[in-house]
Amino acid sequence: MTVTFSSEVWRWQARRDDWFFVTLPAEFAEPIREVPRKSRGFRSVPVRATIGATTWTTSIFPAEKLEGYSLPVKKSVRAAEGIELGDVVEVTVELI
Repeated sequence: MTVTFSSEVWRWQARRDDWFFVTLPAEFAEPIREVPRKSRGFRSVPVRATIGATTWTTSIFPAEKLEGYSLPVKKSVRAAEGIELGDVVEVTVELI
C-alpha cells in the first residue's frame, strides 16, 4: 500500500528533544490498520517515506487524538530538503 499526501510539519516537544512530524490524512487510517502485519512496539507500522528527493525507512505511529498516523521527519531529511516547522510538504508513504 502506497499513499501520497500533503501535510504541515509540526513539532512535538519531548523531554530534551524536539521531534518533527507530519500527519497522514485520517482517510488512510482504516486501510492502514487493515493491512495484516506482526505486532510492533507502540503499534507502529514500518514504512518507506519520501519527501522530495529523500527516501528513508522509518515507522508511522498511531495518533488517536489526530484520528490517524504520524510520520516522524528526522533532522537529516529536513536539512536535505530545506524543511522548516510549519512547511507543507508532499509525502509518499509505502507500507513495508
